[in-house]
Amino acid sequence: MKHPLISSSVLLLSLPLFAATDEQANTKPADETQLETLVVKGRALSHYKEDETRIGTRTDTEIDKTPQSIQVLSNTLIEDQAARQITDLYRSISGVSQDNVNTVTFRGFHQNEVLYDGMRGNPYHDFFTVPQLTNIDEIQAIKGASGALYGAGEPGGIINYVTKKPTYEPETFIKVTAGNKDYLSTQFSSSGPIDAEANHRYRLSLYKDKGDSYRNNVDQNNENVDLGYEWDINDESTLTVQYSNIYQKFHGARLRGIPTDDEGNFLADDSWNANEPGDYQQLDGETFQAKLASDINDTVSADIGLRYFKGTELQKYHELRGLNSTEDAIERQYRDQVRKNEGISLSSNVIFDFDKHTLLLGADYTNSTHSRLFYTANASELSLANPVYDADISTYSMTLKQNNKRESDEFGLLIQDQWSATNRLDVVAGARFNHFDQDYTDNRTPSNSTKYSDDGYSTRLGATYHWSDNVKPYVSLSSGYQPHDAEDQQESKGGPFDPEESFQREAGVRTYWLDNRLNINLALYHITRENVLQDDPDDSDKKIAIGKVRSQGAEVDVMADITDRWVANISYAYNDTIIKEDNEDGIQFAAGDSDRFSNSPLHQLGIWTRYDLPSLSSSVSVGADYVSQQYNRNHQKVKPYTVYDASWQTKWDDWTLQATIKNLTDEVYATAGFNKNIGSYVGERRRIYLSAQYDF
Repeated sequence: MKHPLISSSVLLLSLPLFAATDEQANTKPADETQLETLVVKGRALSHYKEDETRIGTRTDTEIDKTPQSIQVLSNTLIEDQAARQITDLYRSISGVSQDNVNTVTFRGFHQNEVLYDGMRGNPYHDFFTVPQLTNIDEIQAIKGASGALYGAGEPGGIINYVTKKPTYEPETFIKVTAGNKDYLSTQFSSSGPIDAEANHRYRLSLYKDKGDSYRNNVDQNNENVDLGYEWDINDESTLTVQYSNIYQKFHGARLRGIPTDDEGNFLADDSWNANEPGDYQQLDGETFQAKLASDINDTVSADIGLRYFKGTELQKYHELRGLNSTEDAIERQYRDQVRKNEGISLSSNVIFDFDKHTLLLGADYTNSTHSRLFYTANASELSLANPVYDADISTYSMTLKQNNKRESDEFGLLIQDQWSATNRLDVVAGARFNHFDQDYTDNRTPSNSTKYSDDGYSTRLGATYHWSDNVKPYVSLSSGYQPHDAEDQQESKGGPFDPEESFQREAGVRTYWLDNRLNINLALYHITRENVLQDDPDDSDKKIAIGKVRSQGAEVDVMADITDRWVANISYAYNDTIIKEDNEDGIQFAAGDSDRFSNSPLHQLGIWTRYDLPSLSSSVSVGADYVSQQYNRNHQKVKPYTVYDASWQTKWDDWTLQATIKNLTDEVYATAGFNKNIGSYVGERRRIYLSAQYDF
């Protein structure tokens, strides 16, 4: 199979790429019948670029009038890249790379918080699983501190998943995907009107997949059920209700990395895994979401949303604990955990649209409970060169390590004014008050139970200027705030600690050239972040606050209709994140002659390009993802890598056929590093997927 794949790669790499797919029918149709027409044209700006979004202001605002870097990955781009989860799309978001299994590095900072339709409520929170994209219509990313809009959070940015909603037009399809390593997925999706006027609409999606891995003892099983109902109460008001049920089971997981030497070389074959065949991680989750949006009159509009989320994860796995004395095997610890996550979020916005001002008054509240029951046991060593998986778990002597619960209440009030100062100048100013309460209960050691409360403020001031139709610069100043968890405030954990505080300065320009066939966006930023907590390198049970971390860099995003058939989407990021001031106790987090923050690559380059072949009703695409050298938490190197993907798509009557090859050259690489004990996370080897979709 190797030689045909190489030949295919050469053919695909020689073709610059692109083709059309139908957009989701999510707008109410006109009364007259409309016939579908096929228009062959350049599509980067028309199908990959969104002109308006709510993520940057919580109001419907042109991106060109938002004084902060924003990227939107459309449903077309997600489908073109055959993306199954967010990790498949990092190449298309400048400044984002993989950190842990389910977290990202955003402008150099680790981030595990995400939004769904602008609200908190992640059923995967604290879990080492990654959400599938079957229910996601588009992905929005706002770069830099977003505290003035969404409350406490990390300063690098935040990702918002926009879920698929019921459609006005009927849409029903069945999709089957097969691949190597016994991968198989099936999806049935149906959406459309319930009544003749389309005032009532529904959506149903059923998804299931399973597959093996190139890693020893690993397989996966995902099941998702998504239900949606939408009601146009009248011409001004719409109610949307959604429910999702999530099931994931991964054998051989919680999947960790492979130990490396200080230069980033794997100390075992990339198929090596510390987990026994019976080890597994299982997630059962569900969400319920409702949103009512109404245009009260010509001046005032409002929306209110509710999101309930729940997740229970079972983990039974072997954890890496470092090399043995002869450095030919890894010491292991068996871990048995139950992690639960449940909560509810409320969000409300009232928008006043005056002549020159758009005034937003917003409020949101999140209550969440996280509990953890955690047992450990010493386990047998595992050879790096010749692993033998025969551990008898029944002989382990289990010790209760943790039995705790953390309940948090977060409340925020915000005000924002968007002022059209002149025909060319738009100013955005916003401020937010945050209140944070947390109760930590330690059932194992009740004396460690504690409470913590804090208040904080976040602000943003920015402006955009319409220099010309081709050049639209912007500047902004924004601050962020992040309280630490109550248990980390205890003396036994190294506390108490002051909240994290961050401040960002950003300047950028959005440009359009060649009759809008070429869009080039440039962003320059400087972020400082104080009181960052990290694991104490001398005591894994404690935390240490770094005095100050500084991130600065540049991002360039390009969308180009090179010809009517050839499109390119390019994202480049230069990020320099370093520790500027060490801990007040003098603990050094950096080793050697470098003080770079962990998993923050200096350079990243992502390319996706597609070429349309209308005579064959087909298209071919190629993508590349380059990430420069990184460091893990113990300052071991993580080697740079470049991975290539390719896909071919064709339409035939009601069928859509697609072939996708990920990691064309079968590169062995690490996506990120954790520490010396756990090593580096191994990237996916070559995967081949063939899919067929039939539209009814």
